Amino acid sequence: MPPTNVRLIEVDGRAFRTRIKLGEKPPLLIINGIGANLELLEPLTEALGDVETIVFELPGMGETPMSLFPYRMRHLARSIARMLDVLGYSGQVDVLGVSWGGALAQQFAFTCRRRCRKLILVATTPGVLMVPGSLFAMASLLNPRRYTDPSHLERIAPRVYGGAARSDGSLIREYARRSKSPHWLGYLYQQMAFWGWTSLPWLPLLPQPTLILSGKDDPLVPVINGRILAALIPRARLELVDDGHLFLLTNPVPIVPTIRNFLAAVT
Repeated sequence: MPPTNVRLIEVDGRAFRTRIKLGEKPPLLIINGIGANLELLEPLTEALGDVETIVFELPGMGETPMSLFPYRMRHLARSIARMLDVLGYSGQVDVLGVSWGGALAQQFAFTCRRRCRKLILVATTPGVLMVPGSLFAMASLLNPRRYTDPSHLERIAPRVYGGAARSDGSLIREYARRSKSPHWLGYLYQQMAFWGWTSLPWLPLLPQPTLILSGKDDPLVPVINGRILAALIPRARLELVDDGHLFLLTNPVPIVPTIRNFLAAVT
């Protein structure tokens, strides 16, 4: 495996635990979902092979200290740009966002557009004006218990995440093994940042080539949300995946060639 470098840095009064896997540039900045820790992204960064990756935890997630104050998406996007500066990345990066992280990835691509070369949006939405998924699945996100109780996660996973989680419990058990419980206040801050946020008014202004990946069996984020993003972002294309919400975290190998080809394509 390529060498990795884990650092805890502070930007704008907030701590970010970061992990860099060295490799071929331009680097890929990966923004994870709500409540998620660094270790949940290991299968993806390993599957990406020689692509240089930058992953990080938000305050209160995993081993990252809590922030005293909440934040909005646009403020967090600017903090991420300064985090990249501290890490030594002063130029452009490619950005991949998963679920909640896909919302922040959109904000980064808009607020810090000169820093974002290409954009990949995975199992995500244009914000609170999304087409909602299953009521049970969405209500389950309000409680971070799935990060603290593996048996609870295994019980609800088929209805919350769909796809392979419906039939292969080993994927969820491995996901649970990598999970670390978030701080309750950090989890609440992430929810608060999403409340009232939408990208719909400015999606047509995004200049980046964009790949949108949506699971066909995603109880949380129905495919129609991916179609809306693809219709409004000028240089976007949509790829449907025969899986559910967690496909990029629990079984990334089948979709990695699509990601690598997109990143390598001349635009």
